[in-house]
Amino acid sequence: MIKKITLFNTPIAAISLNETVELVDNAIVNNHQLHHIAVNVAKIVHMQTDKQLYDSVVSADIINADGMPLVWVSKLLGKAIPERVTGVDLMQSLVELASEKHYKIYFLGAKEEVVKMVVEHYSEKYSPKIVAGYRNGYFSESEEKEVASQIALSGANILFVAITSPKKENFLFRNKDLLSNVNFFMGVGGSFDVVSGVIKRAPIWMQRVGLEWLFRIIQEPKRMWKRYLITNTLFLFYLIKEVINRKS
Repeated sequence: MIKKITLFNTPIAAISLNETVELVDNAIVNNHQLHHIAVNVAKIVHMQTDKQLYDSVVSADIINADGMPLVWVSKLLGKAIPERVTGVDLMQSLVELASEKHYKIYFLGAKEEVVKMVVEHYSEKYSPKIVAGYRNGYFSESEEKEVASQIALSGANILFVAITSPKKENFLFRNKDLLSNVNFFMGVGGSFDVVSGVIKRAPIWMQRVGLEWLFRIIQEPKRMWKRYLITNTLFLFYLIKEVINRKS
């Protein structure tokens, strides 16, 4: 049984990165399926008004907190999450697990040149044998079932989906049955861009104090400043509501 707490009407797993990896390993060994989603401030905000996204997220077996603000909020409300589990950190840990246990991974998402660089990087660092297949993330909703069927036929134990929200969450939710022989799947957001070197990840100290969003704005100011201004402001509003509701 996965220990969970409820924040913003979302059941978030109160487990560590290592515990999450162990759950994935057990699912593969026992041929079970686990659907994973990592939520951050922006996703929590969008879930408040996007019912399809909300339903897609809460259907997952494991929902990890990706971001220090959610960890801080959990402590503020007296139901502490032990640590944040970011998509990129979990992905890296599972690639190492796949190399160690001879599991196979399918990489879905990003631009063609980016996903190819990710596959080449992991093939060189570990082994090409961990790669079940890959394709870019540019396909229409009408092509979803064909894409999911190709993944299911690849022999993958693990599926990483690097597509923007809410497309990746809804894709996995709608095609869960077609992916029934894939033991573990998760959305990894922009992790392929980080692994390929297209974008840089924030320094460790900025990650620890919850300033990764600021680092993204510094890298892409025109695209990111408005997005973070709106989501961070709305998050404060929803946090106040959460505190008032709990006191009530």
